[in-house]
Amino acid sequence: MGQIKDIVVKRLVTHSDDRGFFREVLRADEGLLKQFGQTAITKTYPGVIKAFHWHKKQDDVWYVADGMVRIVLHDLRENSPTKGQTQVIYAGEDQQLIVYIPSGVAHGYQVLGHKPAILLYHVTQPYNPKDPDEERIPYDDPTIGFDWSIKNR
Repeated sequence: MGQIKDIVVKRLVTHSDDRGFFREVLRADEGLLKQFGQTAITKTYPGVIKAFHWHKKQDDVWYVADGMVRIVLHDLRENSPTKGQTQVIYAGEDQQLIVYIPSGVAHGYQVLGHKPAILLYHVTQPYNPKDPDEERIPYDDPTIGFDWSIKNR
């Protein structure tokens, strides 16, 4: 599985001392989001798979603040040189990073380990329940063909 065009993964820097830590997650001057729409937070329990969905207009930036997840991305964009490719990124407390996901890339995740995961997502458009920009694909869709099983290595 290779890199999908336009996916951005940024390692986060943590400043720690005897009081705790400070970590910047997303900055306007990085230019990752074309505009700010909203930030939301979700808590997901161990072993749960939330996949797949994608947006026609909205871009996302994901940050896993606690726990660990396996993020799975699949490029659906017609004019992309990586159309049909899948990319896997491990993110969370053991791998502090953010992931920029452009519109047209299907995305989902699975919580790994024995504790819940806390995911913050920043998006370019506020959610509109009357006209949601969210298309769903089953987690086990055969055209994506992703194996969600945990492999002992």
